[in-house]
Amino acid sequence: MTILGIETSCDETAVAVYDPRRGLLAHLIHSQIATHAPFGGVVPELASRDHIRKLLPMVDGCLAAAGMAGPQLAGVAYTAGPGLIGALLVGATLAVGLATAWGLPAIPVHHMEAHLLAPLLEADRPEFPFIALLVSGGHTLLVEVAGLGRYRILGQTLDDAAGEAFDKTAKMLGLPYPGGPALARLAGEGRPDRHAFPRPMLNRAGLDFSFSGLKTAVALKARELAQHGVLAESVRVDLANSFQEAVVDTLVGKCVRALEATGLERLVVAGGVGANRRLRLRLMDELTARGASVYYPRNEFCTDNGAMIALAGSLRLRPGAAVPARVEARARWDLEELQQPRESLAALS
Repeated sequence: MTILGIETSCDETAVAVYDPRRGLLAHLIHSQIATHAPFGGVVPELASRDHIRKLLPMVDGCLAAAGMAGPQLAGVAYTAGPGLIGALLVGATLAVGLATAWGLPAIPVHHMEAHLLAPLLEADRPEFPFIALLVSGGHTLLVEVAGLGRYRILGQTLDDAAGEAFDKTAKMLGLPYPGGPALARLAGEGRPDRHAFPRPMLNRAGLDFSFSGLKTAVALKARELAQHGVLAESVRVDLANSFQEAVVDTLVGKCVRALEATGLERLVVAGGVGANRRLRLRLMDELTARGASVYYPRNEFCTDNGAMIALAGSLRLRPGAAVPARVEARARWDLEELQQPRESLAALS
């Protein structure tokens, strides 16, 4: 049942080898931050080209580190969407080509399903059912997870994702790319209550999110404070902390509301913003007080990685699956379109 996982949905090239019995055998991640930093964001064409250069040598290296040869695998899993279509096609084409050459099935994986399953890689893993907060630069979703392939979206962002708001606010404050982690580091030195920024949609019923208004509020305040020159460092740290606190308040409030609405007591947090220390601290405090539990993948698996793709592929692999006939890649793909596999795994039911 050993699976090779390939991830190329955006600007990380990632490969992993995972076995359900032995765990994660090897994984490699190559970040394209240096490639995109001069442009202040991901350039899709450059991302695709870098995937082409890096991916096959990384597959060879990962298999060698795992002590495996391609034909010994049970299948090849790859991110089929959502993501940048050119980047997806690089990983999907190589995955299907390798699977065909090795006589193995290829397993197309939904990127967001892989993220919400990533905590299953850890020793302290959540049992179904649970609520998943998927929060990154491209997505902010609250999902009720009844089991593998049994998903109900409870809420999602109506405009900017939380990670996107972090990145754009960081750019306003003159921080380097990638902006989100830089803003979180700067925020640690500031005062969270210095500026009264809105908590978007927190005072309304429902579980949807909206971060564009918050981003605009920060921009207006920064413009006001910069009327007499460049923003002082003390001003920037307070802006960063006040912004971060508003995002964290919103995410925590919606998570608590989702748990109360469903009666569930387990929360999974995945995606790049899930590594934010302030968010983790607040969620731990709030959920512990309510007798609930929160689970995360390790920090290196919060962002895009091959381990979560290999894991999802192992859960999606059907006994007797055929060698693939075509490549699958979808820039947009609704999580609720996924179905529960016909063959359930007793360990995860």
